[in-house]
Amino acid sequence: MLTDPLFWLVAAGCLVTAAILIRGIATFGKEGVENAKRANKYMRWRLIAQFVAVLLILVFVYFRR
Repeated sequence: MLTDPLFWLVAAGCLVTAAILIRGIATFGKEGVENAKRANKYMRWRLIAQFVAVLLILVFVYFRR
């Protein structure tokens, strides 16, 4: 499984999603209107990254059957 490139793509997608989530949560902790807008933007990007990660997981499971 570790030699499968699709596995590494899924892992990268999950890590990217986690990084965006952490960055967004960190931005929520700061005061100011600009930081609130930036945090919302990060959360929108997280949703997109999470959708792509879930699609990659489904493709991985489909082909590993």
